[in-house]
Amino acid sequence: MTVQEPAAENLADFVRRAAQSGADRPALVWQGQTTTWGQLDARVDAIARGLSAFRSAGTPGQPARVAIALPNTPDYAVAFFGALRAGLAAVPVNPEFTARELLHVLADSGAGVLIGTEEVRTTVAGLRGDLPALSAVPETLSDLDGPEAAGGGGGDDLAVLLYTSGTEGNPKGAMLSHRALIANHTQVARVAPEVIGPDDRMLLAVPLFHAYGLNSGLGAVAYHGACGVLVERFDAASALEVIARERITAVVGVPSMYVGWSRLPGLGEAFASVRFAVCGAAPLESATAARIAEATGSPVFVGYGLTETAPVLTSTLLSATPKVGSIGQPIPGVELRLVAADGEDIWRDGTVDPDTEDELLLELESPGTDPGEIVVRGANLFSGYWPDGRDGPDPDGWWATGDVAYADADGDLFLVDRLGELILVSGFNVYPHEVELVLDACPGVAESAVLGAPHPYTGQTVKAYVVRDPGSEVTVAEVLRHCERNLARFKCPTSIEFVDSLPHSATGKVRKTLLRTPGPRG
Repeated sequence: MTVQEPAAENLADFVRRAAQSGADRPALVWQGQTTTWGQLDARVDAIARGLSAFRSAGTPGQPARVAIALPNTPDYAVAFFGALRAGLAAVPVNPEFTARELLHVLADSGAGVLIGTEEVRTTVAGLRGDLPALSAVPETLSDLDGPEAAGGGGGDDLAVLLYTSGTEGNPKGAMLSHRALIANHTQVARVAPEVIGPDDRMLLAVPLFHAYGLNSGLGAVAYHGACGVLVERFDAASALEVIARERITAVVGVPSMYVGWSRLPGLGEAFASVRFAVCGAAPLESATAARIAEATGSPVFVGYGLTETAPVLTSTLLSATPKVGSIGQPIPGVELRLVAADGEDIWRDGTVDPDTEDELLLELESPGTDPGEIVVRGANLFSGYWPDGRDGPDPDGWWATGDVAYADADGDLFLVDRLGELILVSGFNVYPHEVELVLDACPGVAESAVLGAPHPYTGQTVKAYVVRDPGSEVTVAEVLRHCERNLARFKCPTSIEFVDSLPHSATGKVRKTLLRTPGPRG
């Protein structure tokens, strides 16, 4: 187990450490080309020198911000670690954002520098009048080289401003410090068996503008001095070829990746070198998990976390036996409670005072607890939302995630739904995820999303958006009959709308806000 002491207070310090311990060791592989740790460290130094000229653009109490809108390439790593080494904060941006989405993130963050693709630079050129803080949009990273700069930033300083996916509204910037990012690596490194070590080759196919790809992927590679194999644009077949060719040992993925792989021949052979595969960002459907396990002989371990928690909170690696549908148990260093609507603890796990253990822990002789909101505490938590730290952890360090879960008799957690998506039908709770699981099991249905809709008599009713399987002609009546056989009457949809597709975030979550917004969806 490679737990490092958190002496390096700036995440970019781990790039320097890896270079000092093995300058010729591979750091990144992209399209068959290898960048060593020594080469990466030198490039990070050069960019840090250039970016240091913008340090004075910071606001009181906050460093200047550098927006990075690049795909998964070595340039992303150079720009990201270069910004941190220069004492600036990185603002990861999806390079496929529309002009409206780019304008929101760049204006809200007040980014002074934008490092982006040609397409992004072209789009932003037409927005400069609305972005007074944006002073530099270099065409290449080499344009940023400059005089020698003193290192800066670390500890509780802002390192990354990550905008939430916007599944529930306008994206907000979650403020993550160097200390929070590094803490999550220290926590995960205490999990056994080892998730990643210095000899691993990790697939970096999850977008680096997402907390999961950025810190659990690229950040973990730097923390352990491992090797990251970058995939710029995910395609299941080509990514599987990369896994086999590069002898990947660790895979960090999202459900859509595993769904794609599970349908391909030769999966077992391609995964022969993989000793560890984890899925996060969204639930992994049980049939997909079973197909992967059957083909490879190993389970896909499931983790749960959020952008605001840097991101990992739980893992099935901590479970005695990984269970279908479970998100496992809290990782070391994370305290977790399930809290009822009245504010009382339903269940609590993590670091518990022995004197209060009997009061706080459920007597786990029952099949499980009632659902409660997940409330967490740990060094990996964010500092609140930009720019003033609002809605961050309370004075005691606890933060309510908005996710609802229950714990079974073994202490394994199971997500139920988002608190804000709970539907109240005549005062009865309806969890959309439960209805979606039933809909997705209906023959002819590929995918579904469930929302609450106003109703004059029951307050709310259940509305479902359904995507048919290719070639399927399943009808509304057939779907309703399937629901009636599997759900209590008050949980059954009263409205079903067939759509060609559902809007997804980059990591596969359905963006229900867009379903609530009038306009074409197919």
